[in-house]
Amino acid sequence: MPRRALDLILDHVRAEPSRTWSIIVTIYGDAIVPRGGSVWLGTLLAFFRGLDIADGVVRTAMSRLAADGWLTRTRVGRNSFYRLADKGRETFARATEHIYSHRPPEWRGHFEMLLVEPSAREGLRAALKAAGFGVPLPGVFIAPAGAAVPEEAGAGLRLDVSGAQEAQQALAARAWRLEETADAYRSFIAVFDPLDAALGTGEALSDLEAMVARVLLIHEYRRIVLRDPILPAAILPADWPGAAARALCAGIYARLIDASERWLDENAVGEDGAALPADVKIRRRFKA
Repeated sequence: MPRRALDLILDHVRAEPSRTWSIIVTIYGDAIVPRGGSVWLGTLLAFFRGLDIADGVVRTAMSRLAADGWLTRTRVGRNSFYRLADKGRETFARATEHIYSHRPPEWRGHFEMLLVEPSAREGLRAALKAAGFGVPLPGVFIAPAGAAVPEEAGAGLRLDVSGAQEAQQALAARAWRLEETADAYRSFIAVFDPLDAALGTGEALSDLEAMVARVLLIHEYRRIVLRDPILPAAILPADWPGAAARALCAGIYARLIDASERWLDENAVGEDGAALPADVKIRRRFKA
C-alpha cells in the first residue's frame, strides 16, 4: 500500500487551517448527492476516522453546517441522517459541471467589456464574477466574447475589445489573477503526483483509503478550478498548468473509483437502513 503517497496528501491537508466542514460539503457533492442525498451520520464518522479526525470534531462541523443552512437533519429512531439543504445543493450543482466536465469557450478573437456605474458596482460584482467576468480595473468587467451577461448588467455600457495576442494575454492575466491560479495548480500537481505514480505501479489502497484519497483529490481540485475562469487557450500563458492538473485529477479519480465506490456500497446507509444505491453516471466523470 502506498502509505507514503497518501500520507503526503494528509500532511498537506493537516498543514492548513481546519477545513472539516468544507470536506463534508465535498463528500456530499461528489459521493452522497449522486446516491440520493441523505446519509447516516455514522457513515461520515467512519470516513473521517480514515483522516484521523475525531468524531466530536465531525459532529460539531455537521451542527454548524446545519445551523448555517447547508445541511438538514432527519432523525430515524436514535440515528441522525443529513442531506444537503437547498443552499448546498444549488451551490454544488453549479460547481459540478465546472469540476467534472468543463470545456473552455470558443475564442472569437475579442473580449466583451462592461463598464458599470460606481453606484451599481457592488450589487453587480458577485453576479458578473459568477458569470465568468474578470476585473482588470475597478468598475471594468471583461469576459471572452459570447459569455452570458447577467440581467443586472443590462444598463451598463458594453464594448468589444481586441488587440495583439500578447496584449490580450496581459489583459486576461490582470483581470483574473491567473498567476495565483497557476501556482495553485502547480501545488496540486506536486501534492498528488506521488499518489498517481504509486497507483500507476499497481500498488493498492484499502477501500476506505481510496475513498479518503478520492474526496481529498476533489476537495483540493475543486478549490482551484472554481476560481479558474476556464479561458480559451489562446489567451492563457503558454505554460498554463490547468490542463495537466485536470489530466492528473481525472487519471487518479479513475484509478480510485472502483475501491471508493465499493466502500460506499458497504458503508453509505440511507434513512431506510439500506445501502444507498450507486449512480452509474459517476464513472463518466471527466470523460465528457
